[in-house]
This record gives sequence, structure tokens and C-alpha cells, in this order.
Amino acid sequence: MTTMTARSGGASFLPLLVVLGITHLLNDLIQALIPAIYPILKAEFALDLVQIGMITLTFQIAGSLFQPLVGLYTDRHPLPYSSAVGMGFTLTGITALAFAPSYAMILASVACIGIGSSIFHPEATRMARYAAQGRAGLAQGIFQVGGQIGGAVAPLVAALIIVPWGQQSLAGFAVAPIIAMLLLIRIAGQHDRLREAFHAAAKVAQSRTTAALSRGQVRLGLLILVLLMASKLAYLESFRSFYTFYVIETFGVSIPQSQVLLFVIFISSAIGVLLGGMVGDRIGRHRIIWISILGPLPLTLLLPHVGLAGTVALTVLINLIMASAFASIMLYAMELMPGRIGLIGGVFYGLNFALGGLAAAFLGALADRIGLHEVYVICSFLPAVGLVTWFLPKTGA
Repeated sequence: MTTMTARSGGASFLPLLVVLGITHLLNDLIQALIPAIYPILKAEFALDLVQIGMITLTFQIAGSLFQPLVGLYTDRHPLPYSSAVGMGFTLTGITALAFAPSYAMILASVACIGIGSSIFHPEATRMARYAAQGRAGLAQGIFQVGGQIGGAVAPLVAALIIVPWGQQSLAGFAVAPIIAMLLLIRIAGQHDRLREAFHAAAKVAQSRTTAALSRGQVRLGLLILVLLMASKLAYLESFRSFYTFYVIETFGVSIPQSQVLLFVIFISSAIGVLLGGMVGDRIGRHRIIWISILGPLPLTLLLPHVGLAGTVALTVLINLIMASAFASIMLYAMELMPGRIGLIGGVFYGLNFALGGLAAAFLGALADRIGLHEVYVICSFLPAVGLVTWFLPKTGA
């Protein structure tokens, strides 16, 4: 009965979730423009793959730097307007990147964009969780699908605008963080109402299973979730940073064609995120984690050994399945630590940036040494890490 009551009021908060999804779209559009323009930066500044990997590492480390601290602080002292402040950093970074005259300035610009994201995510994640109204998976799906669509649109934007018009055309995208700031300022005033409704429902519907877990089980669960996310991110980073180079080198496609192919797999990730959140509400997040991490293993093993059409089909399926994991992993962690929404959001989004950056730097160096094809062969075994889901403590999620 409690669940039905919570869900019945959920529709009133759906417009707010859509707004949060839009701001996430705008934030992640700017983020995703960075790897989308790598071919342009590589040609303009004569960069090697190690330097490309270092751009990703700089952005990802900056993106992870403040997220846990912001989340921990705002768990105790809510800052509803902090997400808008974060978008101000993003605005500065994308403007600077448009006119960056050197490699050092590129690194500084992407670091500023990363800091903006590190401030944006914890409070925006908390607002989405507060507005869930008993449909946590759906709420996180709507919020995260916005980010996925932003990432998906970026390669098309790069192909249609940035490739023909050059690096300075990035300045036109400063409008995105400006719009996001206005939207976030508008909805920040609803924070207290959402918070009160969420905590009132949480007191009634608190999970007995989670309460019965020991501290050791909670720590083990968090460690396993981090390991699962690391394996997923390491594999997906091979697409995010190097997929365009892989299809250009292996199949001889053009730069615009490679950007369209990148758009296709990002769209599949967006669909996977939304489906994963919705299905997770129905069958449980534990099952979704099993399916999304271990399920793609046969496909990843096959990927390096097929032609262009097979590569496109397999990458769509792999990203569709793998993308369904993130919402379930983060919500599972929130079930393990129900009073630390901001901290969990900050830590897991922070790890998303940091682990992705480390993976990009490592894979870039490895690709320079042994080749991109061999890197994809090695990465194809990463989904086997999903077997550790067996040891994940049950929360009823």
C-alpha cells in the first residue's frame, strides 16, 4: 500500500525529472564534445594516442575530484543551487577550449569542464532521487538517459558543425550551460518540498533487509559494486575514446562516418539506461546487474573478429546491455547506505570519471604499443568480472 501511495504521487514530480534530464543532457553534451573532437585536435596539434589519453585522464580526474566531497557536505548541508554553479565552470571551460592555442590550454580547459561536472552531479542526483516517489529506477533512468542522449548527440554535432567549421565553433555551444543554469536555478526552489516528501516515505518504507546487513557486508557490497563498475567502464571507455580511431584504422571509414557510428552506439547506451532503470524496478536491481555486466561476454569476445556491419551490430547490443547497469549499481549502493544519497552519487559519478580516465590513459598507451585491434581483444574478457555479482549482499533491491 505504501508503494502504491508513493507511486500515485509520482506523476506530479515527472516534469521536474524531465527538467533534470534536460540539464543532464546539456551537461553531458559538453562533456562528450571532448572525445568527439579528438580527431580534430589530433590533426591540429599533432598529438599521439598517449596525449589523447592524457586529455581524457585530465578531464576525468578533474570530474571526479570534488564529487564525493560535494556529496558528503550536501548530505548534511543541502546546497540546491550548487548544480547551477557547476554549470558556470562548464561554461568557462567550453569557451576556453574553443580558443585554446596549445596542448596545455586544452588540458586546462577540459579540467574546468570536469570540475563543473563534479559539482553538478551530486545535487542533481539527489534531486532525482527525492523526486522518484517510489520509482527509483525510472527516476534515475530519466535523469541518466538525458546524459546519455547528450553524449550521443555530441558526435553528430562534431561531424556536422565542428569538423567543417573547426575548433572555434565550440564557442557556440556555450549556450548549453547557460540554459542549464537557468533551468537549475528555477527548480532549486522545490528542493525542500521534495526532500520532506522523500524522507516521509523513506521512514515508512525503509528496507528491513538493508537494516539487517552488518557493516562488513555493506563494505563488501560497495567494494563489489565498485569492481563491477570499473570493469564496465574500462570496456566502455575503449568505445568512448578510441572507437572512431578503431573503425577508421580497421575499416577505412571517414571521420564524419566514424562520428555517426559513435552516435549510434551512444544512442543504444541511452536506450539501455532507461530500460535498465524501468526493468530494475520490476525484476530487482540484483538481476539487472547480473544481466548487464556478465551478459555481453559472448558478444565482446566476438567483436574483434567481425567485419564493419558485424562490428556496428555488436557494439549496439553491447552498449545497450552494459548501459543498463549504472542506474542499478548506484541505486543498489544507495540501498546499502540509505542516508548518504549525495555521498553515493558523488562517489559513483566521481569513480565514473576517474576510472574512465585511468582506463583511457592506459588503453591509449597500450594501443600505441600493440595496436587498437589487440586492445579490443584484451578488453573483450572484461565482462567476465561480472561473476563477482554472486558475492553481492542481498538488499531486496
